[in-house]
Amino acid sequence: MFDIAHLNEREVLTQVASGNEHAFRQLFMSHHQQLGVHMLRLTNSAELAEEVVQDVFLKIWLTRESLVGVDNFKAYLFVISKNHALNCLKKLAKERVLVKALEIDGTGTFITEVADTDLYYNLLDEAIDQLPPQQQKVYLLSRHGRLKYAEIADQLELSRETVKKYLQIATVSITEYVHEHLEVSAFILVTVKSFFIFLKK
Repeated sequence: MFDIAHLNEREVLTQVASGNEHAFRQLFMSHHQQLGVHMLRLTNSAELAEEVVQDVFLKIWLTRESLVGVDNFKAYLFVISKNHALNCLKKLAKERVLVKALEIDGTGTFITEVADTDLYYNLLDEAIDQLPPQQQKVYLLSRHGRLKYAEIADQLELSRETVKKYLQIATVSITEYVHEHLEVSAFILVTVKSFFIFLKK
């Protein structure tokens, strides 16, 4: 029987790359717990951490041929897991953020119809995407990973004050972007919707 215990990391990865399921199971058992703990710290959600670990290892298996070019599997694993976790947090951002005080006519009227569509969430997604990388990470970890300043500082190897500053700048930038684009986008959305309603008559 294949015995992974007598192989070094390079040999194990070669076995997995060739489709050896036993080697993959052993690779998973060797790393999934530590990765799970790290993802839990990063996302502050056991459910999300579990999802990230499962998704990442599934992706590793589906793209196993690429493992032959990996020199340090642990580093490789943590990089792709961190990126996937941040993408998941960004997805949650669109799902969790509530539409508050988004006014375009200055009278206190909420854009209810628009808020019920994907428009606001698309704008939010665009606003987050346009942030510089570090600001984006800080924003997602704070607002949607719900980590404290000190925890974010530890994760990203930044000072607490830098984290606070990045979060403030990111929040202002996102708010301005959404407000700037909402009125035009709402007009386009309503116009196009009205056009297709007219065509259906």
